[in-house]
Amino acid sequence: MLLPKSMTFAATPKTLVGISVAMLVLAAAFGLLNSIRVKGLHADWAKTIAARDAAERGRMAQAKEPKSPQTNVPGASAKILDAESKAAKAETDLAKVQKEKADLQTRLEAEANQAEIASLQKRLEEAGSKPAEANPGAPSTVELQAQLNDARRQLDSAEGDRVFLSEKIRTVQERSTQLEEEKKRRAAAGKTGVRGTVLAVNQAYNFVVLNLGSRQGVEPNSEMLVVRDGTLIGKIRISSVEPITAIGDIITSSLARGVRVQPGDIVIYAGTNS
Repeated sequence: MLLPKSMTFAATPKTLVGISVAMLVLAAAFGLLNSIRVKGLHADWAKTIAARDAAERGRMAQAKEPKSPQTNVPGASAKILDAESKAAKAETDLAKVQKEKADLQTRLEAEANQAEIASLQKRLEEAGSKPAEANPGAPSTVELQAQLNDARRQLDSAEGDRVFLSEKIRTVQERSTQLEEEKKRRAAAGKTGVRGTVLAVNQAYNFVVLNLGSRQGVEPNSEMLVVRDGTLIGKIRISSVEPITAIGDIITSSLARGVRVQPGDIVIYAGTNS
């Protein structure tokens, strides 16, 4: 036996309402998961920054103690570098999760609005194909059309917000990249001109040991000018770096005939040879 048309029309909105409720529950679940993840990243970031600050305070405290052995300096420097690396990674992960959360929320809102538009469009078509007396309690065609227009406006607004957020994220990322490059340029400029001395020379293998290291900004593959009595006598290229010392290979082609690098010679940081 066929069901009356009014009963068929009444069942359709219930199905659509059920679908809408399921989508809203799914959106809430995704939002809750992302909130938990963001909170976890915030906590990790805070712990990392606290560890870095503690390591820095420990390093400063050791620097104030003239009789403290220098064997702990490399370990403190390594802790500081590790803390800074963890802090940078936490910042990157946090920005990534926030972007994913914004994209997910925008996508879920758009899907919900599209589902609502489809539901209203179907109800509008069904209402237009049936006489008004078939279901006196149903919304009128004008009301359905107004709801449909409102849903479309919300969808357009959500799309505009998505485009705006994407543009803001891109601008922030570009600005962050520019600041990072500027920071690197300033760091390189600040290291240029750093002075040290040659601690030891190995003439057999043509390398020297310097009293400069990563704490002074020395990097592998960078060049150092060797000066004696105010006169440039040659160059060395850094091959390995420790926190407070470095090893460099003597560039023999830069030395004048009969001139050798000796302990006590002054070295001046000349930058990275990229």
